[in-house]
Amino acid sequence: MERYKITRLFFEDIRPRTIKKGLTLEEARKHCQDPETSSSTCTSAKRKAYTKAHGPWFDSYDHA
Repeated sequence: MERYKITRLFFEDIRPRTIKKGLTLEEARKHCQDPETSSSTCTSAKRKAYTKAHGPWFDSYDHA
């Protein structure tokens, strides 16, 4: 069974960060469909503060 990882990508010059590993395709897709996994759609105070500190970002999945 293929496994996937979640990577947080930034629009500014910050290296991508691996957020999660070992997910199924379904789990990876579910994570990335959550509005809280992108600076353009997040609404929580925690994620807005993260955006303010690090600039625009989004989570993506790929083969682990």
